[in-house]
Amino acid sequence: MTGYIAKGVGGFYYVRTDAGVQECRARGIFRKRGVTPVAGDVVTLNAEGNMIDEIQPRKNVFVRPPVANLDVLFIVASTTQPVPSTLVLDKLTASALYQNVQPVLVFTKTDLSAADKLAADYAQSGLPLVFVHYDTGEGLDEVRGWIRGRLCAFCGNSGVGKSTLLNTIAPQLQRETGEISRKLGRGRHTTRETEIFEVCGGRIADTAGFASLETQRLCHIPKEELERVFPEFEPYREQCRFIGCSHRSEKGCAVREALEEGKISSSRYASYLAMYEEAAQVKEWETRK
Repeated sequence: MTGYIAKGVGGFYYVRTDAGVQECRARGIFRKRGVTPVAGDVVTLNAEGNMIDEIQPRKNVFVRPPVANLDVLFIVASTTQPVPSTLVLDKLTASALYQNVQPVLVFTKTDLSAADKLAADYAQSGLPLVFVHYDTGEGLDEVRGWIRGRLCAFCGNSGVGKSTLLNTIAPQLQRETGEISRKLGRGRHTTRETEIFEVCGGRIADTAGFASLETQRLCHIPKEELERVFPEFEPYREQCRFIGCSHRSEKGCAVREALEEGKISSSRYASYLAMYEEAAQVKEWETRK
């Protein structure tokens, strides 16, 4: 019997299979291997359906929040109140790409403030942008389209309208969240854990961990790898005069030439420089925490 972990808490794992949700434990061998099953893991159960025998190879895994095999990370930001930080947004998109997750930038409150500046900042980034307008419904079907057939998570600071967005695109989620929580948790646990729900033809990982935007918790990207998580650098980085160009001050840097020609936004490039400096300050032993 196979399925995916919809929730794990208190040593119990709730696996959604074709036969329904199975309450399981995990074999001790996983602990010996230093592997912890998490929500999103595709697993094989024993014949009785009460023990996880095997975890299938993962596409990716996040420790905080604990979730595996994420396909899409919706990064929700408002055009105003609160004013978005492009550096924070760029750290999140970079972290997602580094973990083989597709970031999708979703901008809300477009009725209160125009998104022209944000649209310009990301025009050459190659990142999907969705502008939501609740009065007209603009952008909502686009979000649903990204969810279909994928495992997704939403992140965003307080006040950006993340809950409103979720309740609008999947109104059944609010009701289903309570019903499934009671079914899976059986009233035994109160700890807030990642939980996966099936909506819009796909799955949404409901997790508080992404909401805080504590980007340093998602993953550490070595400074040498940063150029690979800025998609707009791709056409130019191999054209630099020197191998290993950091794209900061070297002569003959094709990335900086593209910047001067307006092919790369100054906002995105500023984020790259800031992230490079931060990564350069991280000691190797700190990445193993």
